[in-house]
Amino acid sequence: MNSPQAHWLADGRRLHLNHGPIDLIVEAFGSDDERRAAYQQAVTRFQTVLIELVEELPELRLPAFFLAPRDFAGPTARRMEAAVMPLAECFITPMAAVAGSVADEILAAMLAGRRLDRAYVNNGGDCALYLGRDQSMTVAIAGTGNGMADRVGIHAEDGVRGVATSGWRGRSFSFGIADAVTVLAPTGAEADAAATLIANAVDLPGHPAIARVPARDLAPDSDLREQLVTQSVG
Repeated sequence: MNSPQAHWLADGRRLHLNHGPIDLIVEAFGSDDERRAAYQQAVTRFQTVLIELVEELPELRLPAFFLAPRDFAGPTARRMEAAVMPLAECFITPMAAVAGSVADEILAAMLAGRRLDRAYVNNGGDCALYLGRDQSMTVAIAGTGNGMADRVGIHAEDGVRGVATSGWRGRSFSFGIADAVTVLAPTGAEADAAATLIANAVDLPGHPAIARVPARDLAPDSDLREQLVTQSVG
């Protein structure tokens, strides 16, 4: 695996952070000094995020239990567990919130001691947002092609600080047949976990036009193991 990478995108405003499967686009708004400091804090925190997760990966791949929260060492892992615990009456592992939790963790690092107007961390479409007083942000979401809006305006007073999308066409496996389910929530981790479960629940069990295979056949180390995941929807 390569070491953590950080570089500016062509526009000179957005920072690209990459390490293994983690791929982030980061942008901050505010004074030049505050922005520079926020970006440096993001780069510094990013150096160990994946390493910390890998150290606890075996336990993170196990199902959460509604009445038995686990005590993880890493802050990102703790965010993951906290996000899935309220949903653990269904089958869910902390991995359902990994993208949103990483986004939350990097955003928190950016904001520590800083005065920004707005900021976001976009982890492959799962986003953590910061909006100062009277600030707003327009977020693009997965389009449906059926005339539904693919832009969402979020204002500071809405309380939304996380946006995540899940579905069988996405990066992660799904039990359901939804092309895309987008959730707005107080954190990126909560949005990520909820989108996963809603996408799983949109289904037609046993329908012959839906092809499914065990998750382990596609990824031997998948947290979903022998459970059937959707591969095509006729």
